Amino acid sequence: MTQTTTSHAEGAHFERGLRAFFEYRDLGIAKATEGAFGAHVIRGIPGEHATGQWHTHDLPFQMFFVLKGWVRFEYEDIGEKTFKAGDCCYQPRLVKHREIEHSDDVEILEITGPAEFETKVVPAPASAAAAE
Repeated sequence: MTQTTTSHAEGAHFERGLRAFFEYRDLGIAKATEGAFGAHVIRGIPGEHATGQWHTHDLPFQMFFVLKGWVRFEYEDIGEKTFKAGDCCYQPRLVKHREIEHSDDVEILEITGPAEFETKVVPAPASAAAAE
């Protein structure tokens, strides 16, 4: 039986991860669910900025909720969107997207299923390539 899992903000540890301009705080969900789900808080590293690289994630469930600040993404299906504190987004499996920019103080809660998944750099979608 899995034990109740907690994660407290006081003394929390952030480390660099998938994106060089973000730090990630693991909330312990991957371990508690044996990898079925993942959850972490992502925060911007002041002075570091997005690369604007188009990519996909291969997983059945991914959502984020902006806790603080703002972030701007571009998606192949809905275009450019800015998300502010209190905003949420579900990203479907393999949707092409890229981060354009974020505030230095951005903090995002991301939940995935499963915890581990493949990320691939991909060419810009035709609609975005035509606009460039």
